[in-house]
Amino acid sequence: MRFGVLGPLAAWTDEGREVRVPEVKVRALLADLIIHSGRVVSVDRLIDDLWGDALPGDPSNTLQTKVSQLRRVLGGAEAGGRGLVVYRAPGYLLKAEDLDAARFTALVARARAAGDPYAKTSLLADALALWRGPAYGEFRDEPFARHEAAALEELRLTALEEQAEARLATGDHALLADGLAPAVADHPMRERLRAAHLKALYLSGRQGEALALYDQLRNTLADELGVDPSPALTTLHLAMLNQDPALGAASPPAALGASLPAPLSGIIGREAETDRARRMLASGRLLTVTGPGGAGKTRLAVAVAAAAAGDRARFVELADLRTADPDRVAEHVAAALGLRDDAADRPAAMPRRDPAERLAEVLRGRDALLVLDNCEHLVEPAAELTHRLLTAVPDLRVIVTSRESLAVPGETLLPLGPLSPDAAAELYESRAQTAPGPADAPWIRAACERLDGLPLALELAAARVRALGYRGVAERLDDRFSLLSNASRGRPDRQRTLRAVIDWSWEQLDDDQRRTLSVLAVHPGGAAPGVPDADPDLVEQLVARSMAVAEPGPDGTMRYRLLESIAAYGRERLAETGDAAAVLDRRDDHYARLVEQADLRGPAQEHWLRRLDQEERNLLAAAEHRADPGLTVRLSWYWYLRGRHGEALRHLAAVRHDPEAAAWEHAFALLTGTRPPVGDAKPDPQVGPRADWFLASAHLHLGDPDAAGPLLGRALDECRATDDAWGEAAVLASGAKRAIFQGDLSTAERAATGSLHRFTALGDRWGRLQAGDMLAYHAEITGDYEHAARLHRDGLRSCEALGMWIEASYRLSGLGRIALLTGDLAESERLHERGRAMAAEHGAAFAEDFARMGLALAARRRGALDTAESLLEASLDWGRRLRSASGKPFYGVALTLSELGFVAELRGDARQARLRHGEALDAAEALGDPRAIALAEEGLAGAAALDGNGAEAERLLSEAAALRASLGAPLPPAERGDVDRIEARLRAAVR
Repeated sequence: MRFGVLGPLAAWTDEGREVRVPEVKVRALLADLIIHSGRVVSVDRLIDDLWGDALPGDPSNTLQTKVSQLRRVLGGAEAGGRGLVVYRAPGYLLKAEDLDAARFTALVARARAAGDPYAKTSLLADALALWRGPAYGEFRDEPFARHEAAALEELRLTALEEQAEARLATGDHALLADGLAPAVADHPMRERLRAAHLKALYLSGRQGEALALYDQLRNTLADELGVDPSPALTTLHLAMLNQDPALGAASPPAALGASLPAPLSGIIGREAETDRARRMLASGRLLTVTGPGGAGKTRLAVAVAAAAAGDRARFVELADLRTADPDRVAEHVAAALGLRDDAADRPAAMPRRDPAERLAEVLRGRDALLVLDNCEHLVEPAAELTHRLLTAVPDLRVIVTSRESLAVPGETLLPLGPLSPDAAAELYESRAQTAPGPADAPWIRAACERLDGLPLALELAAARVRALGYRGVAERLDDRFSLLSNASRGRPDRQRTLRAVIDWSWEQLDDDQRRTLSVLAVHPGGAAPGVPDADPDLVEQLVARSMAVAEPGPDGTMRYRLLESIAAYGRERLAETGDAAAVLDRRDDHYARLVEQADLRGPAQEHWLRRLDQEERNLLAAAEHRADPGLTVRLSWYWYLRGRHGEALRHLAAVRHDPEAAAWEHAFALLTGTRPPVGDAKPDPQVGPRADWFLASAHLHLGDPDAAGPLLGRALDECRATDDAWGEAAVLASGAKRAIFQGDLSTAERAATGSLHRFTALGDRWGRLQAGDMLAYHAEITGDYEHAARLHRDGLRSCEALGMWIEASYRLSGLGRIALLTGDLAESERLHERGRAMAAEHGAAFAEDFARMGLALAARRRGALDTAESLLEASLDWGRRLRSASGKPFYGVALTLSELGFVAELRGDARQARLRHGEALDAAEALGDPRAIALAEEGLAGAAALDGNGAEAERLLSEAAALRASLGAPLPPAERGDVDRIEARLRAAVR
């Protein structure tokens, strides 16, 4: 059960249903217990908190009644809910394992630890999104809640300030300037917030406004408090007055995921190896740390990476990946780094870049250090990928952990042997957490010798010292190893040691604990509380014995995992019981229910995306093991939102016997360019309307409105017949895009508006992003630039909340287009360059070309014709290699050719201008895009005017104007520059 205090007091079941707590004193009791979550609140304290001086007749009995009411409400909402309120003398405690305030605090802490401003921004956005109103709602002014509510509110404001500073570091100035204004108005005396707002205004070109607001603040402080602004604000004011270049520092590259894991404890006894590893990494670029399981390879690699690269180090776990394909390894690494493989989408007509090439492109220029952990079962594909990355990325360094070397040129090896006797004893005593007596020294030495100085074996044995003492552990180890010395022949010595100590640790467990460990072993992504067959008390017992590891997940809730050596052992033991199939079925059922509960199309979209992100490795395991079409199709939408097209395609291929799954597979194949698309794809009567819509949207993405038409028509009819509001909204958004392709602006506006209204009612942020994009494009075409900019800014906020950085690139370029059309060429180039850089950092070729086109438009308008031509030729080369599913030109080609024609005209080259505009007209007519036809005709008019053929020029201009008028979209004043120039030339020729 989840509890919420960041707003009105709330509780939800694991399925997301709100639990109504009906009576005010019962709610107050719940709030008080939450404030002291996990700690006992005495009966006397609860009575005083709830009633103060207005005591009921029998306070103790009345309190007990309220406790019973609370238990009844929680128990009626969810199995086990009653047991969350526990009596423990001298009072009660609440077992609240999932509390939004705890998640908020944990996310803020993670953000503060993140050095990368993009990562910090994203984490703080997740944290602030948890707030629903004032903390503790109706109880925030009660004496028992006042301090906690105020502390949370202070942390919220501090988080808002820290997020603002992080967003400034990413260059998000314009959006931030508008977004901070309400918070500054609510909290005018918070100078840190003020400073961020002033700097955002200044850097977004609103210097006058920034200086005026500073003066306003200075007057307010003087009048109300009799003080001056802080030194930091005064310094900022002077910098703005002097237009200090330091205020406009360049934005850093976008964040990659997969930060180094936080060490659970320090390294003991590996100081010499750590120093040697640092020296090896300083002189070489590939370090492979080898050694048996349990030698401490991962811990050392993480420590060395942190010291060598800090925030630039990235960690990728490969233990549960089973493949011989280097491309799969590259895709796995890219996914771990947070790269969306929809970034590389392209039609099948173009050769698809392999994943390693794209990964190299993203890593280049970052001075990154990549840790690839547990490569021994992937030596060949890992070696190939590592060699390719190091060859292609000169500033990349790699640390590999494996039981054997990769045998890659330039590799340096660091074998980890046993700890020295003194180091082994130090580690053993440290992990035992029991101070040894004078008589314990020989027993400690004996245990360390018996365990070959192997760190994991020492830690497992140390967990038994509290129960058995140092002598007891040593004696039992001696007996155990005598029995096993002949039974494990064929294994390397230290491999036998680890096996023996895990065997011994296993035998110390009771049957329930063994079963729990085996269950945890089949959850490769770690287990959250509540997974089947894993009693929380038993899991905690395994943690206490060092058989399992407890660590907070990204949302602050505890997760439990096994080290790989123990997990492999647990799976082996589970297979011996004959119960493995049943355990795996229950695991798969658990994750299938989670996916079914996950509402990725409603107001909890962000929450469920984060929840599924935490379980992604477990979801993959369940999908692969079960191969169920229903589960796979439901997961496909998650994979789509997270840009995991390749993952979706692989799993859908395994269940393509199902018509619904086959339709989704076809769509993902189109998006990834892995199958020749069929231009006349027809609706399949066995397939649901959402699958039809998704296939249509894939065709539209690749510029083929004709193939999308029949699919959208059938999908819309079925969605309306079945009252599928989300499906109808999605189809309308795609219908708007199709109408824009065809120049039908009135249909586009009507469909996009209907889509936006429906998605807003549903609370689907992704959907609002799609519909808003179409409305922004329509507003741009019709000259409503203020509305278009507002929609793009709203879209940017949604992209940030959903982690959709490629979509964010498009929105930045969209804002760049608006700046271009409103005459701010410098701001246009800045926004387009930010969009291009963000796209390049994610390997998003389509988004990068969109931004490049905007840079070309701005360059031509400021007279930099050579720059414009170079950018346009690059876009033309890209566009000509693309073909829609029906073989038509790619939709960007006509505009690119027209722009090249205008460049030629401005140079006075009528022949080249006529050639380019003629090609543009052919492409526009093939696409059936009337706006592109009108633009090409205007360009041809310019070429004719340059040639002295005034009559032909006037005819072409007249045809273009009539065509635009027929669409209801005459050229707005901001886009008349080329036509005005041509008309001026015609007038001059008449004089």
